[in-house]
Amino acid sequence: MLVLVAPGQGAQTPGFLTPWLELPGAADRLAAWSDAIGLDLAHYGTQADADAIRDTAVAQPLLVAAGLLSAAALGETAPDAVAGHSVGEITAAALAGVLDDTAALQLVRKRGLAMADAAAITQTGMSALLGGEPDAVLPHLEKLGLTPANVNGAGQIVAAGTMEQLAALAEDKPEGTRRVVPLQVAGAFHTEHMGPAVAALDEAAKELTPADPKVRYVSNKDGRAVDSGAEVIARLVGQVANPVRWDLCMETFKELGVTALVELCPGGTLTGLAKRALPGVKTLALKTPDDLDAARALIAEHSQTA
Repeated sequence: MLVLVAPGQGAQTPGFLTPWLELPGAADRLAAWSDAIGLDLAHYGTQADADAIRDTAVAQPLLVAAGLLSAAALGETAPDAVAGHSVGEITAAALAGVLDDTAALQLVRKRGLAMADAAAITQTGMSALLGGEPDAVLPHLEKLGLTPANVNGAGQIVAAGTMEQLAALAEDKPEGTRRVVPLQVAGAFHTEHMGPAVAALDEAAKELTPADPKVRYVSNKDGRAVDSGAEVIARLVGQVANPVRWDLCMETFKELGVTALVELCPGGTLTGLAKRALPGVKTLALKTPDDLDAARALIAEHSQTA
């Protein structure tokens, strides 16, 4: 059984789309999406520096576009399930047929702008805690006023809050935590600080006509497979101010009997987590088009619907 997953914000690096735009039709597809959302995705994916693509309003549509481009390059993929981490859930919604590609890009553009506006209200951020048990980490974060915004499994929890709260965390790590690593994101995503973005996204969602998923869609909210397109959209709206439970998504992968996981471009983060949390599951990260043949072979070997 094969699951196709899409990474979240922070996975982008300068120039990462350059080799993908050499594939037939990729540049034209990206240009059409750019026109639809009023953002030059090719520029940001090939020429912009790290600071420019760190901007939430840029990073989010760029990541969804990258995921959809790499999925299209795989050809007629046949995953048994799809999931995405944070903004990657919008990529997954398109892969599942809940939204078409253009609607997904338009939604994520509005999401990025709304979350950037919310992040500008108070100076906030996020830091990853590596190591440590949840029983020790979660009470410690609560003591400092921080939110466990991403519970990623495999010994990784991401804390979010004000810069002062994160500075206190860096000075006072929970017992068992090896490192606290500040993330290259521009706000405390998936916390109460994103409340204003929920209202904006709710308005944007009213313009959508979602279809029910054509393949199993595993949700960040609770790791549950969702079979209603309307519920997928409702969860995407609420998700911006609520924690990402990637640990529960991986638990669902286990329960489903997943044997292989392919992570779309810019892959690496979710395959790293899977290698630690899902022993025995074959993983592959799509970083460049050079990875496509191996990904196609893995899909052909492991997808029940291939």
